[in-house]
Amino acid sequence: MKKIFIILLSVAAFATASAEETEKKEKVNASLGIELVNQYNWRGLDMANASFQPTLGIDYKGLSLTAWGSVGFVDSNDAKEFDLTLDYTYKGFSVGITDYWFFDGDYFQYKNSKTTHVFEAYVGYDFKYVSAKWFTNFAGNDGVNGSGNRAFSSYFEIAAPFRLATLDWQATVGIVPWKTTFYNTSSFTVTNVSLRATKDFVFKEKYHLPVYVGITANPNANKVYLLCGVAFKM
Repeated sequence: MKKIFIILLSVAAFATASAEETEKKEKVNASLGIELVNQYNWRGLDMANASFQPTLGIDYKGLSLTAWGSVGFVDSNDAKEFDLTLDYTYKGFSVGITDYWFFDGDYFQYKNSKTTHVFEAYVGYDFKYVSAKWFTNFAGNDGVNGSGNRAFSSYFEIAAPFRLATLDWQATVGIVPWKTTFYNTSSFTVTNVSLRATKDFVFKEKYHLPVYVGITANPNANKVYLLCGVAFKM
């Protein structure tokens, strides 16, 4: 009888844990954050000087919608950007679409020949010790190739996270596979080689203050950048 009682308790505990885990996965989650960076560098490209970068996101069962922006506050010519990303993640697999807009022209103008939006699709897989993603512009204000036609500008990135000396590190290599004015490349070339270290300070178990410092090199442009940033996330 005692053994049966113990088994019943075990089954009940397992069922409760499973129910809590299922409820957690099915819950709608929201997140927000504000980041301050000394320089906005994207895929090895120098986009702006010191910038504010807010984020607002919502996700449900692996499907997420994220709004992200960047506003440079040093130079009036610095990039001002607003992006919307819709993506889906299942285990290590991810796929998504991003709408980039750089505050040029009419936001609600979507005709290919007139729009200032850039629409990009991506697919990726996280192998735990290394992740890979392929991005391609499929519509909007894309660059052109050597023939003057839409380049379907693409970018392939491999990233390897690791932990060393109490810091979280990530090594990244990014390439542009063909000529496009979007990335200012004339052929297959490496545009991003970076190493970044991050320390995440956590307050009251839910407020995060990650601080990072990293080095990014763009062999295609013969440039090297020392980047840093601090963010508040919850």
